[in-house]
Amino acid sequence: MKPNALIHESSLYLQQHAYNPVDWKPWSQEAFNIAKEENKLVLVSIGYSACHWCHVMEHECFENEELANYMNQHFVCIKVDREERPDIDQIYMTAVQLMTQRGGWPLNCFTLPDGRPIYGGTYFPKDQWMNVLKSLVYTQEKDPERVLEYAAQLEEGISQSELIATPQAIEQWNEEKLHEMLVRWSRNFDNLEGGPTKAPKFPLPNNYLFLMEYAKYFQDEKVKKHVELTLDKMLYGGIYDQIGGGFARYSVDMLWKVPHFEKMLYDNGQLIQLYSEAYRYFRKDSYKTLVYQTVAWLEREMLDASGAFYSALDADTEGEEGKFYCWSKEELQDLLGTDFDWVKEYYNINQRGYWEEEKYILLRTESDTSFTKKQNWSTEELRKKVNDVNDLLLNERNNRSRPGLDTKCLSSWNALTITGLCSAYQAFEDDQFLILARKAGNWLLEKQLKEDILYRNYSNGVTSIEGFLEDYATVIEAFIALYKLTAELKWLKAAQILAQKVEKEFQHHESKMCFFTTKNSELITRKMELNDNVLPASNSIMANNFLFLGHYFRNENWIKSAEQMLANIYDGMEQYGSGYSNWGLLLLRLLNGVNEIVTIDNTREVQQSIAFNLDTYAIATFHLEIPNSENHKSDGIYVCKKGVCFPSIDSVSKLKELI
Repeated sequence: MKPNALIHESSLYLQQHAYNPVDWKPWSQEAFNIAKEENKLVLVSIGYSACHWCHVMEHECFENEELANYMNQHFVCIKVDREERPDIDQIYMTAVQLMTQRGGWPLNCFTLPDGRPIYGGTYFPKDQWMNVLKSLVYTQEKDPERVLEYAAQLEEGISQSELIATPQAIEQWNEEKLHEMLVRWSRNFDNLEGGPTKAPKFPLPNNYLFLMEYAKYFQDEKVKKHVELTLDKMLYGGIYDQIGGGFARYSVDMLWKVPHFEKMLYDNGQLIQLYSEAYRYFRKDSYKTLVYQTVAWLEREMLDASGAFYSALDADTEGEEGKFYCWSKEELQDLLGTDFDWVKEYYNINQRGYWEEEKYILLRTESDTSFTKKQNWSTEELRKKVNDVNDLLLNERNNRSRPGLDTKCLSSWNALTITGLCSAYQAFEDDQFLILARKAGNWLLEKQLKEDILYRNYSNGVTSIEGFLEDYATVIEAFIALYKLTAELKWLKAAQILAQKVEKEFQHHESKMCFFTTKNSELITRKMELNDNVLPASNSIMANNFLFLGHYFRNENWIKSAEQMLANIYDGMEQYGSGYSNWGLLLLRLLNGVNEIVTIDNTREVQQSIAFNLDTYAIATFHLEIPNSENHKSDGIYVCKKGVCFPSIDSVSKLKELI
C-alpha cells in the first residue's frame, strides 16, 4: 500500500498511521488551505503512540477502506501527536470538553477550514463513526449558518477557559487558605486504599509532594498517614511493575490493581522525585528499593545514546493490552519450581492478583516486614530471594515480544526526570543519580537550547518544534536543581536566560500569568494552563521558578511575578486541592520564606553536604557572580531568610540546626 504524507514525520504515532488508507496530513497551514480551496471540513485527530484506544480506533475505523474513502472524499484529515504538540491538544480538548463534558484520547475534533471546532468526541466505534461523518456532511451542506454560529460560540468558550487577563490584588498570605483546602480535599481521601475515592486512579505525584510538605509544615499526622498509605498502596499495586520497575499511567480500579499498561516518562520522572522525597521523610527501605528499581528500568529500557530519555512504552503487545506484563499460573510454576510456593503468596497468584483469561498481575498486599515474620526469614534473606526471582522473571519476560517503544525525547519530560534524579541524589547520596541527571541536562544544553530558544522534541538527532511554556518551566526547574547539587554555574545562567525568554515571549504584561504558547502562535487562540494535573500546571511551575530565581538574582520583578500569579488563583484554590497542589507548594514557600544559603570558595565536600541537607524552601549559592552572594565574605556559610542574614557559620552541622 502506498503511504500517506505521515511517512515523512519523525513522530512514531504519526508513522503508525502512515499506511492507513486515510489520506492523513500532518498539522500545517497547507492542510487548512486545502480545506478552504475544496470547501471541506477538517478532522483533527489527536493521540499518542502508547494509547490503547487510539490503536483500537485505528484498526476499526482508519484501516477500513469504506470509511477511509468517505473521509478522503469529504474531509481534510490531520493527525497530531499530542506529546509533540500539546498546544494543539489543549485547544481541541477544551472544545470537546465544552461540547461533551468529557475528554480523553483518541481525541477527534471536526473544524471549519479556519480551524474553529464544530463537533468532537473521543473513541468512536466503526458504525457510530460513519454516522458522525455523514451527519456532519449533511449539516454542513444544508445548514451552514448554524455551523458557523456554533463555531463562533465554541471559539469564545475556548478563549475564555483558563484565561486570566486582569490581575487580582495581592493578598496577605494566610495559612487558613491551606487548611480549608485540606478540609475539603480530605473528604475525598480513600483511607483504605489510598489516593482518591474514585476510579480510575492516577498517581498525581505533585498532589503527594504538596501533602507531604503540608504534613511536615503543620505537623499534621492525619495527612502524613494518608500520604504514607497512598505511597505504600501504589508501591504494592499492579500499577507498579513489581519485577521490572516503573509505574503505568493509572489503574482502572480503586485498588491500584489493574493498570492501563503504558509506561510514560513524565509519570516516572515525577514518581522518582516523590518516592525520594518520601524516603527522606519516612525513611522506609521499600521507597529506596522502588527508586533504585525504577531508575534501573530507565537505564535499561529508556536511555538514548545522547543521555536523554525516551518518551513511552506502549500498553499493547501484538495488539493485546498488558500481554508483556502478565503471567499464567502454569508459567510461574514451571519457571520457579519450589520457589513458587512462597512467590504465589508474595505476589498474590490468587484471586487477588487474577485479572482475566487465566492471567495474573503481580502485586503485593503486605510489607516485607510482615511477610518475613510469616516465613520466619530475615529481611536480608527475603530481599535476596525476591531479587533472584525478579531477575529470573525479568530475563524470561525479555524473551517475549516487547511493547512498542516511542524513542522521541521531549525536553519537558526529560526535565521532570532530571528533577527526580536530583531528588534521588539528595536522598541516597549516590553519584549514579547525579551522573544521569547531568547527562540529560547536558543534552538539553547542547541539543535542545539554541541561543535563547528551547526546542521541545528530539528524534534521530533532529529537533523541529519550538518549546512551549511546559518545556521552559520544567527545564528551568531542572537547571535550578542541578545548580544546587553540582555548584556548576552554567545551569543557573541557562535558567536565567530561559526565564528572561518566558518574561518576554510568554508572560501577560498585566496579570503576569504566562500563555502556553509564544506571541507568534498560529492557533485560533492562546491558552493559559492553570490547573495541576498529571503534570503540574506550567504556570504553577513557572511561578515557583520566578520565586527562586528572583532570590538568586535579586530580581524583585520576578518575585512580584510569583506573588501576582498566586494572587490570581488564590481566591478559590481551596475549592480544588488536587488541581492547585503545586500552587499550594508556592504558598507554603511564601509563608515559610526562602532560605538562602551562600558559601563561596568551599570544597566539593562542603557543597555536597549542603546539597544533601537542602529542603524544598532553600536555595544554595556558590558563586560571587550570583547577585545574592553580595555582602558575603569568601569564607564560611551564610544563611539569610526574609531579609535577615545570620552571622557566618563554619560547619554543616550548625547549618542543619539553623534551617
